[in-house]
Amino acid sequence: MSVDSHPRTPPSPVSPSPGREEPPAGAPYRDAALPVDVRVEDLLSRMTLEEKAGQLFHTMVTIGEGGRLAGPVPAFGMAGTEQMVREQHLSHFNLVGDVTSAREAAEWHNRLQALALGTRLGIPVTVSSDPRNAFASNPGTAARAGALSQWPEPLGLAAVRDPDLVRRAADAARQEYLALGIRCALHPQVDLATEYRWSRIGQTFGEDAKLTGELVAAYIEGFQGPRLGPASVATMTKHFPGGGPQKDGEDPHFAYGKEQVYPGGNFEHHLEPFIAAIAAGTPQIMPYYGMPVGTDLEEVAFGFNRQVLTGLLRERLGFDGVVCTDWGLITDAEVFGQPLPARAWGVEHLTPLERVARALHAGADQFGGETRTDLVLELVRSGSVPERRIDESVRRVLRLKFTLGLFDDPFVDVEAAESAVGRADLCLAGFEAQAASVTVLTNRPAHAEDEPTRPVLPLNPGVRVYLEGLDAAVVAHDAVPVASPEEADVALLRLEAPYEPRPGGFEAHFHAGSLEYSPEELERILRIARTVPTVVDVHLDRPAVLPEIAEVVAALVATFGVGDAALWEVLTGRAAARGRLPFDLPRSTAAVAASRSDVPFDTADPLFRFGDGLVG
Repeated sequence: MSVDSHPRTPPSPVSPSPGREEPPAGAPYRDAALPVDVRVEDLLSRMTLEEKAGQLFHTMVTIGEGGRLAGPVPAFGMAGTEQMVREQHLSHFNLVGDVTSAREAAEWHNRLQALALGTRLGIPVTVSSDPRNAFASNPGTAARAGALSQWPEPLGLAAVRDPDLVRRAADAARQEYLALGIRCALHPQVDLATEYRWSRIGQTFGEDAKLTGELVAAYIEGFQGPRLGPASVATMTKHFPGGGPQKDGEDPHFAYGKEQVYPGGNFEHHLEPFIAAIAAGTPQIMPYYGMPVGTDLEEVAFGFNRQVLTGLLRERLGFDGVVCTDWGLITDAEVFGQPLPARAWGVEHLTPLERVARALHAGADQFGGETRTDLVLELVRSGSVPERRIDESVRRVLRLKFTLGLFDDPFVDVEAAESAVGRADLCLAGFEAQAASVTVLTNRPAHAEDEPTRPVLPLNPGVRVYLEGLDAAVVAHDAVPVASPEEADVALLRLEAPYEPRPGGFEAHFHAGSLEYSPEELERILRIARTVPTVVDVHLDRPAVLPEIAEVVAALVATFGVGDAALWEVLTGRAAARGRLPFDLPRSTAAVAASRSDVPFDTADPLFRFGDGLVG
């Protein structure tokens, strides 16, 4: 079938960009029959310094209205898409925002690839994405599922402890990503949840390094298949060398959380999931923002740390893939109206130009969330950085593009995308995985006089139920929603894990601080539980302190990304809970503060232990 008649045909082709002579149609890099390395070297030899510099930046992009290319987006500090592709030669973009229409997203993707095809060398775009098949909605770390199938968060997959389920979940996401043209997953996140106050725990596989290593291998296989190729979505494993042990649990997106600490001397332990990911074939790794404190390493952020990126990752662990920094290490920005300084921890005194030089020297290949190609050009033209150093990184980046088949078939089939994304079988599998991940921690008789063999769960048909945080329409077909606890046979409360709200349009999305409910909220929950037998479900995006609640309620349930309908299936006994805790649950925030941030299972006398769960 000719390109002109294929449904992948790009809309509105554009004219080649001016500059050096356009390469001939028969240039070796355009020949799919040649080995990848031959194609890479041929293309590299034809590139201007400006075109090379563009390959070193991996920034954000959004879908314009109606699937068109977007203009500038001030909320994220983004320039217009055409400017970034035509003028700055960028070809790596992180798609932000929800995908609500697969057709529009696929049409946008083809317009973007057509724009890239019209440049002098026709280098195709690699579209990447943060996780978008679960429930997290922090715009700086994930997107809502939207039109895609919806699965538990990685913590929920870890709760089921089934590598095959993880592989199937990743493969489902792979199919939908491919249909939309997303060829790079900015995940998995394999940090260990050893500091319970940290706000990024929700997308990890929990506290145990061995389990995380097993599941990340399955995750990477699900996205990439047995071998990286045209049917793969390339993973970018993060956050090297392990972003869990943050001082006081604060996140290094912000200056007050820049220190990463190892009071237990347990640095090596946090490398284990990355060793598993490298063995599984992850072609990209992202270092975190934090700077190590109190170790033998230089106290500068990992993205600027040569001991970490070159000495540890490249030389000791033998990784030769793409190293892409986390977003925004070079320039200050404003995100959702909140000023956000560059996360140049330990090198804040350096200019943006000097920071770029420092990161390149450390071993980084790409700068996440940045577009400062001008700084790379200045460094090379001044002789501060040799062009051969730029070539090293460009080789790695181009090799991955060729391996993924982007040069040979960059477009997607719009009709196929519309039918593949949110396909019924994928949505059903995601729903079943949600139900399986439900973790029942306690299940007692509804009343003291009840038989011990008749716990409150499963709920009886026709039960009168007082609801908080759950859609009444979900339960109405086999229960009777009532307006108050006093009218109910049972109360069902769906709660978010406690946290201390932070200010700012961006910072407020990071749940950090105390793991305990306020005294007022705790008393409100306990009052309901003393009035009527109560089932409490807590969405654990990080561990929570729940001893008083666990003592009083009839049933305590933990979930890690589960919709109302899937939870109701479990509570009524139509689906079996298979979840077990992926971390300990502590008795107090004070116990967490007294523990060592880098050591797993280190809090004194936890309320529930890793692996606890009444499996149905």
